[in-house]
Amino acid sequence: MTVIEERCPENLTDAAAAPTASGRTAPRVLMCRPEHFTVSYRINPWMYPQQPTDTSLALRQWQELYRTYQGLGFQVELIDPEPGLPDMVYAANGGFTLDGVAYTAKFRHAERGPEGPAYGAWFGAHGFQVAEAVSVNEGEGDFMLVGDTIFAGTGFRSDDASHDELRSIFDREVVTLRLVDPRFYHLDTAFAVLDPAGGPASVAYLPSAFDEASLAILRTRFPDAILATQADAEVLGLNSFSDGCNVVIASRAETFARDLTDRGFRPHGVDLSELLRGGGGVKCCTLVLR
Repeated sequence: MTVIEERCPENLTDAAAAPTASGRTAPRVLMCRPEHFTVSYRINPWMYPQQPTDTSLALRQWQELYRTYQGLGFQVELIDPEPGLPDMVYAANGGFTLDGVAYTAKFRHAERGPEGPAYGAWFGAHGFQVAEAVSVNEGEGDFMLVGDTIFAGTGFRSDDASHDELRSIFDREVVTLRLVDPRFYHLDTAFAVLDPAGGPASVAYLPSAFDEASLAILRTRFPDAILATQADAEVLGLNSFSDGCNVVIASRAETFARDLTDRGFRPHGVDLSELLRGGGGVKCCTLVLR
């Protein structure tokens, strides 16, 4: 039986007070406004360039996410969007930061290649020690910190060799997880960190997105994880962001929201359906600055 933890203070009337009242440090994150968002090429199964996109709608939906983070007390910093980089809104792919060091992204597809230097320049200008990537990787889309361990995705975008670079740069345990479903091509589309501090119930994941060896690791490390439904995963419900109490998720991930509530978390749904057309959701728009 899963033990329900006291994750969020019960006497709060305002969710915005939760991070401070729970004694947790408010997350510091980087975001990018989708001023140039469109779907003009196809590099993942979600993208259909022949279908027109609505940039103004994407901006309104992104603004809802931005306001939600501000209301929860998160520290939000912004990087300027660059013309010709429609996917720059997916800030999580711009790198991975830890201990004041930023490991830069080196994208699989040429269309996104210039995003790596753009994010790298931002890191350098904002006090991070920049570690330039040698191996192909797509940043926090595939690298997720749980406790003191980095869980690193591979199979579609980030090369296995980038996991060795992570070990060398950050001197942390790096656990490789192999993705097998092309719809869930980044780790953050199939694996959600619910409590950054770690523990047996600190994540949620979609079992069908992983190979058997990776599933064995997940079952051992996280025996009380939430197992997502296929329906919630297909609206990128797992592509969420949590401070350990409040979890910002896709508003259409209804079963996931109920599961989170049952486990003592406080879900906050936002609609990013237009940005989903580019293959991204809440977490894709959010890069953690550590």
